[in-house]
Amino acid sequence: MYNAAAPAGGTAAPAPLLSVVIPIYNEQEALPLTVERLRPILDALDVSYEVVGIDDGSTDATPAIMHKIRQDWPQLRIVRFARNSGHQAALTAGIHRAFGQYVVSIDADLQDPPEKIPEMLALAREQNLDIVYGVRGDRNTDTFFKRRTAGGYYWLMRKLVGKKMPAHAGDFRLLSRAAVNALKSLPEHQPVYRLLVPWLGFSSGEVVYDREERVAGSTKYPLSKMIRLALDSITNFSASPLRLATWLGAVSFVICFGLAVYTAIEYAAGATVPGWSSLFIGMLFIGGVQLICMGLLGEYVGRIYSAAQARPAYFVGYDSADELPSAATVPAAHSAR
Repeated sequence: MYNAAAPAGGTAAPAPLLSVVIPIYNEQEALPLTVERLRPILDALDVSYEVVGIDDGSTDATPAIMHKIRQDWPQLRIVRFARNSGHQAALTAGIHRAFGQYVVSIDADLQDPPEKIPEMLALAREQNLDIVYGVRGDRNTDTFFKRRTAGGYYWLMRKLVGKKMPAHAGDFRLLSRAAVNALKSLPEHQPVYRLLVPWLGFSSGEVVYDREERVAGSTKYPLSKMIRLALDSITNFSASPLRLATWLGAVSFVICFGLAVYTAIEYAAGATVPGWSSLFIGMLFIGGVQLICMGLLGEYVGRIYSAAQARPAYFVGYDSADELPSAATVPAAHSAR
């Protein structure tokens, strides 16, 4: 097995065949259960591997638990952010810093079953695939609202990306080293991998699984973050909202022109009645369209401003891989993306 804790002064360990990236934020209840279930699966693969745990600035006992686990599990590699930076930033750090020839990303709540990892790896190696998606075949554990909003999200994303984006494929996936290098070469400031990975167009396959309930703790992805993800997905990947603003303006003009013609005809016929209702409704409609258009433009301008600042998406305060003797194969302790 690949040993992430090679003794100082020894020979640097070769790159593992498999890296498992796990974004972690305040998962003190779920983390021990995740490790208890994940480790036997990876050990049984009989291949070299590492588990890259990305601690996204946890404020509970998660960091202490990770270090305690690593004492008995040297394949566990700990990468800790200096502050909380978000799930997508944690995924970015894990994908960019993983050493494996294949990289699997999975959450720490066990809603995505780690038992599917061997199936993903076998499928990728047998069919020479660069991407293997974990596709949710059953979401009965989700609430009705979550199922409906998720269905709407994937429908919209497939309209933007095309049918090459699998329906109900989240962040549980396997990437080859070629796919990882392609993602690392992209200049995305706020990457949304659910769209970027299908956009690559690399050879891909699917593994279907049933979505399980969270093993412990509370969700780290409330409605506000889901809305933010949807907004990031749309504005990062498409200019369609700007075209929507154009169409809203055109529709507004047509309606207002029709109302103007109607008003002129009624005035000529002497049938006009003094009142404020039509004027009030017209002002509300035009004002609403203008505010929508300004909001869409502001969203894009804000992203241009953020990209121009070129601030790093995260700062890594600690990476246990830095303890390896060969600095040539270990990334720096602070990363821009």
